[in-house]
Order: sequence, then structure tokens, then C-alpha cells
Amino acid sequence: MISEKRKKEAQNNFTRYLQEGLLKKEHNELAMNKYKENADISLKTANELIKSPLKPYLWVIVTSYYSMFYMANAVLLSYGYKIQDKISHKVTSDVLIFLVLDKLKKGLLEDYEAIQKDALEIASAKAEYVIESYSLELSKRSRFQYNMLEQTKEAKAQTSLKRATEFIFELKKLLKG
Repeated sequence: MISEKRKKEAQNNFTRYLQEGLLKKEHNELAMNKYKENADISLKTANELIKSPLKPYLWVIVTSYYSMFYMANAVLLSYGYKIQDKISHKVTSDVLIFLVLDKLKKGLLEDYEAIQKDALEIASAKAEYVIESYSLELSKRSRFQYNMLEQTKEAKAQTSLKRATEFIFELKKLLKG
């Protein structure tokens, strides 16, 4: 779960990112479509890699993460925000928490309206899980990509692929236009 402290940190960072130019107000349909395309290609690549006899689990994790990164940036652009190049992964993570989490909760509530009493709790937990999965994959991708001494395992690659698939599915619902 995403702690209240982490949510507050993301909110404070959001304001600072705008002030420092790490995040800009921008509408760019072409870039948004390119991000969506890159997300789909990356997810398809991860699905193909997981079937490879070479067992390239590092690359399943990396491409799964990047599919999430691209889809997150497509959604952020659809809401009028463009992440700049500097510390883009951290900025994306914070802006997802600050801008997208509540919108995702709302969308999931609509999906779960048949579950009346428990809908808020389920939607809140699911939305937090989806957004938190980005941070988990960012951390894992960095750990596996840059720490070559650590042995990757098929289960971690499968988890990355599952998270990326669910993340993209849920965030595509938030795209405007």
C-alpha cells in the first residue's frame, strides 16, 4: 500500500517539479500516441521474451517496466503534463501517485459498482496496488539492470510481466481523447 507519507511526498514533489521545470504543462497528441505505441510494443516484447528458451529474465523485467513507464507517460500527457528528461522515472512515479491514483480509484469504483459495500475498499487497494507496482518495477529494473551479480529468477520476470499487463490495462481506461 502507498503510505500517506508517500502520498504527501509525491504532492510536494509535484509542485517542486513544476517549479523546477522537470514537469511541464503540455498537450501533445503525437507524443501521447507514441508513448501508447511504445507501451504496447514493450509489453508484446516482454510476452515474447518470457517464452524464449534463452530465459532472458532480465529483459522481461526491463521491457515490462518500460511498458508501464510509457503508458504512465501517455496518461500523464492526456492530462496535460509532460515529464522532462531529468530524473524522469522518479518524476513519473510521483506524478502518478499525485495525479492518477484518485482518478484510477474512481474508474475502478465504476467498474466495481456491483460490489456496493466493499467497492471503495477494493478500488482503493487495487488503485494503490496498480500505482505502487510502477515503483516496485522501477526499483527491480534498476536492481537487476545495474547489479549484474544478482541472479534473476523466472518468478520475478513473471511478476513483472503480470504487473505491466495489469498496469497498462487499467491506465488505458484513463486516457482522454
